[in-house]
Amino acid sequence: MADTLTLMAVHAHPDDEASSTGGILALYADQGIQTVVVTCTNGEFGDAPGQIKPGEEGHDEQAVAQLRLAELRQSAKILGVSHLELLGYHDSGMPDWDYKNRPDAFCNIPLDVVAGRIDALIELYRPQIVISYDDKGLYQHPDHVHAAQAAQAAAAASGIPAKYYQTAMRPSTWRKVWEALRELGMEVPDRDLTPEQLEQAAAAEEAITTSVDIGSVLDRKREALFAHASQIQESWFSKLPPEIATEAFGHETFIRVTDRTGAPLPETDLFAGLR
Repeated sequence: MADTLTLMAVHAHPDDEASSTGGILALYADQGIQTVVVTCTNGEFGDAPGQIKPGEEGHDEQAVAQLRLAELRQSAKILGVSHLELLGYHDSGMPDWDYKNRPDAFCNIPLDVVAGRIDALIELYRPQIVISYDDKGLYQHPDHVHAAQAAQAAAAASGIPAKYYQTAMRPSTWRKVWEALRELGMEVPDRDLTPEQLEQAAAAEEAITTSVDIGSVLDRKREALFAHASQIQESWFSKLPPEIATEAFGHETFIRVTDRTGAPLPETDLFAGLR
């Protein structure tokens, strides 16, 4: 067993570290565990100040990237992240945008190249736990899919992590959030799913193996999210009643994909079997 317990989270864009793993990063940092965030892109296709979208007048890719990276550093500081590693690739944009066809888009960088860079970081930090996304989940952003595939390939190639996890948000939790927002009279996106998507969502919820209580650091997760002010303007998250926010976001949930510890499931601690 390594002397230093270490968690590595591999993310696609600045702000993903806070939204999907902000709780565990803060929680485990408070426990003295080394935390490493790998961010694959600079987020060039996020909103410019004033919510100016890519392709609109006033959207400067490099200026947006520098702003988002500054926000990322502040978020990492709030969460107590030990090491922030930037791979520096160019954001690919959303799945229905043409930008993803650019040769410099992250999703077009050969998978073995990206996996090799992540593998080198795994060799450097030697994390027992590596986390990324579900590359077959409902959210098929090209950068998330590419980051997930590269992270899983790197973890497998290195043989170092004792456990590999995918982030997983319970669809039932999102339903509670949309219902609460509608009751407040807010307009929310149409989240009606097709029968196929409903089946996929149910399967994803069933696959969850690990639920970590982050209630003690939920305020810091919220603070880290709001550090990404350029992307979160007037966020619905700030309008949720406290009891709904705690119920919906008081746990972060994961799917354990690989394990060499033999820790029984379900789990309430990513480091079960390691301490």
